[in-house]
Amino acid sequence: MERDRPCSDLLSARKRARTEGHFYSGTRKEEDDDDDDGGDDNDDDDDNDDHVEKINVSFTTSFDYIIDGMHEEILAALTLSLGSLVVGYSTSYTSPALVSMQSNETEMTFEVTKQMGMWIGSIMPLSALFGGIAGGPFIEYFGRRNTILGTAVPFIVAWVLIGLAQNIPMILIGRSICGFCVGITSLSLPVYLGETIQPEVRGSLGLLPTAFGNTGILMCFIAGMYLNWRYLALFGSTLPIPFLVLMFAIPETPRWYISKGKTKRARKSLQWLRGKNVDITEELTTIEELHVESERDIQDGLSELLKPNHVKPILISLGLMFFQQMSGINAVIFYTVQIFKDAGSTVDENISTIIVGIVNFLSTFIAAAVIDKLGRKMLLYISGVSMVITLLSLGSYFYVKTGDTDVSNIGWIPLISLIVYVIGFSLGFGPIPWLMMGEILPARIRGTAASIATAFNWTCTFVVTKTYEDFKELIGAYGTFWFFGIICAIGLIFVNVCVPETRGRSLEEIEKRFAGPVRRMSAVANMKPTPMAV
Repeated sequence: MERDRPCSDLLSARKRARTEGHFYSGTRKEEDDDDDDGGDDNDDDDDNDDHVEKINVSFTTSFDYIIDGMHEEILAALTLSLGSLVVGYSTSYTSPALVSMQSNETEMTFEVTKQMGMWIGSIMPLSALFGGIAGGPFIEYFGRRNTILGTAVPFIVAWVLIGLAQNIPMILIGRSICGFCVGITSLSLPVYLGETIQPEVRGSLGLLPTAFGNTGILMCFIAGMYLNWRYLALFGSTLPIPFLVLMFAIPETPRWYISKGKTKRARKSLQWLRGKNVDITEELTTIEELHVESERDIQDGLSELLKPNHVKPILISLGLMFFQQMSGINAVIFYTVQIFKDAGSTVDENISTIIVGIVNFLSTFIAAAVIDKLGRKMLLYISGVSMVITLLSLGSYFYVKTGDTDVSNIGWIPLISLIVYVIGFSLGFGPIPWLMMGEILPARIRGTAASIATAFNWTCTFVVTKTYEDFKELIGAYGTFWFFGIICAIGLIFVNVCVPETRGRSLEEIEKRFAGPVRRMSAVANMKPTPMAV
């Protein structure tokens, strides 16, 4: 007689398999001796111990491990990742679109000046700042799923508004709506995934939104080769449609239902996520118990912010966010085509942009493969050094070019520099600030502090994208890239002096270092970073 093992037993087996360096991708079987001994009560203890477990300890692929009985979780992660794809497309739109807007090839009834082009590029992160602030109350009041679902239609409206724009205000309004939705999704996607995905696969499935976000960036770059800014926007309006449809297929998170006292709905949601044959009683009980403690922490959250043992992790998180954005990554993503065009590279600017997009996409998987092997600080060192070298090289190229020197024989430098720059960013300063935000912020202040860090990140994004063209006018393209390079060098010092290594440490150990042995309650702990290069 075969019966399903409780979820806790299955996860324990998976944990053991992973501890031994293997992937759990096998079968499980529990034999009931009642069929053989007529149901002797004296054998009950033996029955409970007589589990026949078959675990294929192979080094095949982690994919086998992921898909073993987790189809619903995969569906949920893929659905949310489609939202991340829309975010990636939104962040990179201005790179090909501004070139099209400012060229003579596109028939336009209005003129887009360089200053107005900066506003078109920077209004999105500015609106995302407010979206991130609003997203916190939204996910608590309306729920995680409903908040995410609520961004799909505004995304469509925003892209249609841009595509049919007859003046600049229509474009700015469309970009503002896009940015507001981007801010909401950047906050709510990690929360939903953190509350639904099992810890054993959180790393693998948590990578999907990042990969899809970079796919959105790549799609925009490729489409920008063939479509002008209007059709590029109208194409963007189709991307949220599958996201909108599939969001109706996944449930609200069990944790949110518990927070609203809806236990029956929480059980139904958790049962769907874990599979109909899995005993979820223990996991549901744990969620309920943790919610009670979490409520107490939330009530104390604001007063906890300024405690000395909480200030340091907050400042570290803010520092990482600052150096992430002041590395100039969004100036590169937003203005990639223009950078190659200004460089006069021997490689076509559109082809170069697509190559950078492909590298950005592939670097996601490189980061996932090494982030838990080399450690956070080592990757930040590699990332920082790579960006310093490439930014200084790129600045030097523009400096030589301004002297009317023939640079045709070194026209490959901009492409190679940006390729190495994007790889370096994707290995360290791209994902790690978001990852460490989930590791070092104390449980009692996690929600509030994470909102502050997210808002600060989008503020820095706005400053960089809005002032990029002004910086170029003031100190030249070479001075701008040298400035970003110097910031990255200072970031290396910050990492060496202030940032702790968290690899191999439990969340409790990390928190004890800052605030004592407080039990962590975060729903987004250990999440991989979400979309995109922002």
